[in-house]
Amino acid sequence: MRMRNFALATTALVGCLVAAGSAFAQSTGSQANEVENVVVTAATSRAVGGQIVETLPKSRASVDAEFLASQSTGQNVFQSLNLLPGVSFTNNDPYGSSGGNLRLRGFDGNRVSVTFDGVPLNDTGNYAVYPNQQLDAELISRASVNLGTTDVDSPTASATGGTINYVTRKPSNEFGGIATASVGENNYRRGFLMLDSGAIGPWGTKMFAAASYQKYDKFKGPGSLEKKQFNARIMQDIGDRGDFVSLAANYNINRNNNIRSLTLSDFRTFGKTYDFDAVCNPAAVSGVVVPGNCTNFYGRQVNPSNTGSLRGSALFHLTDNVRLTVDPSFQYTLADGGSQLATISETDGKVRGASSAAGKDLNGDGDTADTVAFFAPSVTNTRRYTITSSLIWDLSDNHRIRVAYTGDYGRHRQTGEFTTLNADGTTTNVFGGKDGHGAKVLTADGSFLRNRDRFSIAQLNQAAAEYRGKFMDARLIVNLGVRAPFFKRELNQYCYTQNATSLAGIVTGFTANCTTQAPNAAAADGSVTFGTSATKFIKPFSATVKYDKVLPNAGASYDLGGGGSVYVSYAEGFSSPRTDNLYTATLVNGKGAPADTRPETTKTYDLGYRFSKPTFMATAALWKTDYKDRIVQSFDPDLGISIDRNVGAVKAYGFDSQAAWALEEYLTVSASFSYNKSEIQQDLLLNAAGNTLKLKGKQIVETPKYTFGGRVDWDITDALHLGVQGKFTGDRYSTDVNDEVAPHYTVWDMSLQYDLPFAKRTYAQLNVNNLFNETYFGSISSRSNAVAVTGSAASAPTYFIGAPRTVQFTLRTEF
Repeated sequence: MRMRNFALATTALVGCLVAAGSAFAQSTGSQANEVENVVVTAATSRAVGGQIVETLPKSRASVDAEFLASQSTGQNVFQSLNLLPGVSFTNNDPYGSSGGNLRLRGFDGNRVSVTFDGVPLNDTGNYAVYPNQQLDAELISRASVNLGTTDVDSPTASATGGTINYVTRKPSNEFGGIATASVGENNYRRGFLMLDSGAIGPWGTKMFAAASYQKYDKFKGPGSLEKKQFNARIMQDIGDRGDFVSLAANYNINRNNNIRSLTLSDFRTFGKTYDFDAVCNPAAVSGVVVPGNCTNFYGRQVNPSNTGSLRGSALFHLTDNVRLTVDPSFQYTLADGGSQLATISETDGKVRGASSAAGKDLNGDGDTADTVAFFAPSVTNTRRYTITSSLIWDLSDNHRIRVAYTGDYGRHRQTGEFTTLNADGTTTNVFGGKDGHGAKVLTADGSFLRNRDRFSIAQLNQAAAEYRGKFMDARLIVNLGVRAPFFKRELNQYCYTQNATSLAGIVTGFTANCTTQAPNAAAADGSVTFGTSATKFIKPFSATVKYDKVLPNAGASYDLGGGGSVYVSYAEGFSSPRTDNLYTATLVNGKGAPADTRPETTKTYDLGYRFSKPTFMATAALWKTDYKDRIVQSFDPDLGISIDRNVGAVKAYGFDSQAAWALEEYLTVSASFSYNKSEIQQDLLLNAAGNTLKLKGKQIVETPKYTFGGRVDWDITDALHLGVQGKFTGDRYSTDVNDEVAPHYTVWDMSLQYDLPFAKRTYAQLNVNNLFNETYFGSISSRSNAVAVTGSAASAPTYFIGAPRTVQFTLRTEF
């Protein structure tokens, strides 16, 4: 019988009536807090075509493991969420390891809290999220998107745009496993293996272990992308009331060559396949060719990362109506990026340092008359400790109180130690001269060359409380909550930095002089110079900054009967400044001090309607967000940092909708539509002369006004299944003044799956991404203005070219 899609819509997902609510939320506390709400409203809790019918009084969209499995094998989870309303994700390559650009109702990924089993994944320094470091899709049981709101215990000081939460599968009660093998264009190959122990030992302990390996060539230009990932989880149930303890581990290794992004001029001049050079073509400095000085060489454009986590979770009944949840975690990150190339004269002050020597022979040719090229990455090394805990008290069957605490402590080391290059221009170590990795380049006084040297601590202490009540025979559900983050950054800048200036709203001052050379006598304002240069620097400094905010949220839903319900919600958001902003120092009373960057705050209102039947679901929501001190961010690949532009107040409003319908047992269709209008409220003052950047009335960058997605799943026979999906992305401006635009595009994907009569379940799957070979601009690195205006020089945005049609074949077995 053709039951595959029908089962998604009906009886096979009855388990979601209890499990869905717990799986969608982020922390164990949020999971436990939502279970009863889902049970009570079971009549409207279902999945159709892998998309979940939500019941909470907020705008949220979710997908299950079946939907994730229909996407390209090895794909990152953000790409799989791209069909949901309000989500706009652009992948930088066809298989997902080059990263991409996430937008949620116009908010960039840095303003979206991404959690993995309740563990915050946004970088502690700049809040960035890295799609290529996410969990293997085979291990994700559910993934959900909160649009414009957070959960009350969301462990974040940056999420003004919403949350993306995904949850690791639980170990099975029975022995078994999953194995996949994939091949594809661009020399793609991937293998994945997971083994479940089943319930073992006297207490029925369960565990699984998994590993994957993926490697493929870039779809344009020379170079490759390689990824290794290892995962494990052990879980012990306690008693018969749902109590448990669990420990999970993840380790991810990426070694990627970068794909070149293009300006509009590059695209028109060289075409869409333009990329980095295959060989090092060294450039001259002062008329002399410097070996290894090749800025456009693929072998120096590397993006390595080692990331890992340990994630604990536990639920205990203290009494029949009081539960305690505890989620501790540890995360480790070692990664680098930036331009990764530096040239320096052997007589430079940084080379001489505190010594009296005239210079040092850095290339071993017996003199000190040369300029030498080195690998000079921007390395980030983070150790992060987090705990989230909730106490949930059921006052009665209809009333519940929850209090929660989050502690998040991150040690954030940012360095840029030089190391040597090989004869062909590649680096001798991808992490430069980082301790325990490559050899440092020593100076004449025994120090070492570096282009960045700073250490910061990011510490979040957050208290939260929530009340949930059911009234009118549980048809009316009310949520009232408050979240109070107290955030502190301790900053330590060990290098000299240039005084911060402003250009078109861009705070600059990142240029660092990391040296042991003694400066000239300080000027009256406290700044110093070196040698005969007139460039002023601020001395190394330390500072502590604090930000806090009380953030209320409220929501209510009402069951209209007959499958319909309405909901309304209100939430306030808060995003504290990033590390890079704060290291743009200014002189205050003769000493260095962080730039005065104001946090961004938001107020978001939602009004929505939901309707569901056993084989049909639909949602629609009107929303409005008011921004204060709106900050727009873009990544500068040469500086290796994200640069913020404060565009002031912004008003945004829009409409999100989705629907899924199981037309027959063998046929399901789904669709989503979003409209987003965001308007900057004032012009931006550029300088003391009164020049302005004309921003009033302009649309926020990188945000399409219209997006539309759809998917059809058709069981052609009992064994043969076809899936076709498409996503239309409207025009996106790439500058704040809207003087350059990335045109709209539509990308179609196809999957064809054939069940084989082996093991528990075995199938072969063919995926074709970008079925009609659309040429389009994907991720954007936006700028203030592409055309020069008085007080603001032109700065060209850059674009990643969308990957062409790509074919992938996968064989998967479950046993």
